[in-house]
Amino acid sequence: MPKNTKVTQREHSSEPVTESVADLLSLEQPMDYKSSQMSMGLSPGSTAPVKALLPSPDPDVEDGRPAWNNKLEYILAQVGFSVGLGNVWRFPYLCQKNGGGAYLVPYFVLLLLIGIPLFFLELAVGQRIRRGSIGVWNYVYPQLGGIGVSSLMVCGFVGLYYNVIIGWSIFYFFQSFQYPLPWAECPIQRNGTQAIVVPECEKSSATTYFWYRQTLNITSTIDDTGGLNWKMTLSLLVAWIMVCLAVIKGIQSSGKVMYFSSLFPYVVLFCFLVRGLMLKGAVDGIAHMFTPKLEKMLEPQVWREAATQVFFALGLGFGGVIAFSSYNKRDNNCHFDATLVSIINFVTSILATLVVFAVLGFKANVMNEKCVVENAEKILGYLNTGVLSRELIPPHINFSHLSSQDYAEMYGVIKTVKEDSFGQLGLDPCVLEDELNKAVQGTGLAFIAFTEAMTHFPASPFWSVMFFFMLINLGLGSMIGTMTGITTPILDAFKIRKEILCVVCCIIAFLLGLLFVQRSGNYFVTMFDDYSAGLPLTVVVILENISVAWIYGTKRFMQDLEDMLGFRPYAFYYYMWRYVSPAVLVVLIIATVIEMAINPAGYNAWVESEGSEHFQSYPPWALAMAYALIIVAMLPLPIVFIARQFNLISDGSNKLSVSYRKGMMKDISNLEEQDEQRFILSKNPSEAPSPMPAHRAYLGPGGTQEMTNTSYGTSTKTGYQNIGSPESEL
Repeated sequence: MPKNTKVTQREHSSEPVTESVADLLSLEQPMDYKSSQMSMGLSPGSTAPVKALLPSPDPDVEDGRPAWNNKLEYILAQVGFSVGLGNVWRFPYLCQKNGGGAYLVPYFVLLLLIGIPLFFLELAVGQRIRRGSIGVWNYVYPQLGGIGVSSLMVCGFVGLYYNVIIGWSIFYFFQSFQYPLPWAECPIQRNGTQAIVVPECEKSSATTYFWYRQTLNITSTIDDTGGLNWKMTLSLLVAWIMVCLAVIKGIQSSGKVMYFSSLFPYVVLFCFLVRGLMLKGAVDGIAHMFTPKLEKMLEPQVWREAATQVFFALGLGFGGVIAFSSYNKRDNNCHFDATLVSIINFVTSILATLVVFAVLGFKANVMNEKCVVENAEKILGYLNTGVLSRELIPPHINFSHLSSQDYAEMYGVIKTVKEDSFGQLGLDPCVLEDELNKAVQGTGLAFIAFTEAMTHFPASPFWSVMFFFMLINLGLGSMIGTMTGITTPILDAFKIRKEILCVVCCIIAFLLGLLFVQRSGNYFVTMFDDYSAGLPLTVVVILENISVAWIYGTKRFMQDLEDMLGFRPYAFYYYMWRYVSPAVLVVLIIATVIEMAINPAGYNAWVESEGSEHFQSYPPWALAMAYALIIVAMLPLPIVFIARQFNLISDGSNKLSVSYRKGMMKDISNLEEQDEQRFILSKNPSEAPSPMPAHRAYLGPGGTQEMTNTSYGTSTKTGYQNIGSPESEL
């Protein structure tokens, strides 16, 4: 308040102050800004005031909150968070599985319907309120303040196992500095005077053996923990040290890291694309990838998986998007940011898909040629022993230069003539399409299929170093966003040095992460990936959507955006937030629950004696643990709602940022001075102009009439006509 007001004199002086009639009246009816029209209108009898994203604070007032050094740093941070390992090893798999090029249609449609609108929504609320996920949703609607806590808990669960994957990449990165690569050939073991290939490797492959035995040293079941894997434990420690150093100074340190961690993966992807296109069979892989199977578009499963991928590709619900945007200036064009980052994410997925299938096309050709050679040797053996007649072999076929087409012709003739006994010959068809159809995702793509392809590259150690360094940077960018989603709400709520908080979080996370570096740790990574984030995050995001679009009010939120951005967002967003996005999310939640109920809960266990994976159901204790992850992540939602509904805990309204409190107090003091002057001049205080800046009335999408304020049973036009009761929006 201004220093010369009598209210201020009362607070800072022990001497008696002669009070005016206006002072006495103000004491009789003190102003409650939380429930006033400055905050927002409430319907009669409402018990839980919903706070507005306005009041407009003084733009010159600084709250001491850290800020991005420049716009590029911020965009790179959002790109680094949203573009992660899923773009490289999940999107290509879904594309291959769900119709190739046809899958891009439902993905792009759902990106427009739920991806960009909800990403824009999270950017806008974070930038306007300048708080982390907990503070934002406490302020928008206190009863749903559990949204922020659930986001924080999901970030914690995901961060625990996500950094383990970075640890695996670090191990492979250091193993790549040798020639030949250690996973290029099966190891040899000596049995007396004989040297034989390790049976487990012979039954699988060199890269598969290196992954499961040399790297993970995996057990055969989740019940057998097997003790700690010390190589992976050290790799995990290095990963957490890297993350801690990147986030220890907040956005001042993480912003600098993003210049490299966000841009370097694109350099590697372009290098791999150029190199991949020069490989034999690369065009076969890309053509197979983008050949559309249009009938797949009619399958509901394809749309469900596309919606899930859009949802997680942009990092919705984690709190990282809100946390990063909270360090922006309030007039930043977050609509442009949302569109730009979403498009970059989509283009990156396409680029990664091109790279993956160029390389896998090359690998498929290598494996197909190997298959032809091995089966040609079998046929020669049968010819020499008289099992097959030489008359079955077409005269133009030369075994020393046997092509895939020649083998296919010979295979067809033998199969036709020897129809009854063909199965006993043990010949494989060696069809290139079959190799290309072997869908691989996740760790199977990165640590088995891709590594096997790179062993056939010239200068393979160089490409291996580049690939795993790219994975480390992709993972680090996502982990920085995840950690920011955890630390920002805590720093907003408590006065803690960010350096101490980051170090403590990293130490606790490393200790909890030891669960994943046991010999059975890979099974727990799969469990957390399947259960800890999917359903809880979908519920979190639909509640975010409902709290803004239906409780706070879509029209009111659109007006706030117009005040913040300087222009009115398209009416498209009005309908998406209010109707389409919630409907799509409800369908996604129902589909997810049905899938969990239908499909048995389990994991792929590695069977050493067979050199292959077999599906196993979770034992009761593991199943209880999996469902506990979902319950624990969602538990804050009902707890906070009930506690605040019955006033068991405060609504968090006293934890606004400093600039909001200063701006609000300035508005109130201006109103008090104007009321005093009006009273002295014998005018009704209610005639005083609103301290809020005059806004052009928001007409709604395509509307023609001004909105009027309805509050406590009254209907009056105001300088801020969009402020109405929550019920007026429903």
